[in-house]
Amino acid sequence: MKGVTVYTTNRCPYCVMLKNFLNEYQITFKEVNVEDKPELMQQLVNTTGQMGVPQTNINGKWVIGFDPNEIMSLMNRV
Repeated sequence: MKGVTVYTTNRCPYCVMLKNFLNEYQITFKEVNVEDKPELMQQLVNTTGQMGVPQTNINGKWVIGFDPNEIMSLMNRV
């Protein structure tokens, strides 16, 4: 099983699109909402250099934004 973690906020339409995409393809994921947790958001910025959401971590590889092609590419790698 691949480890998928999605970093989101409450008011992000691309976050909703990403979660719907993952659910449509029955990809299990953990959601981390960083909206009310500035320390988690700062940790995310320190890790990826990016402040925006969604950000998705798939087995240690980062996808910034909603990029279905990149997500599926990473999911298909062994």
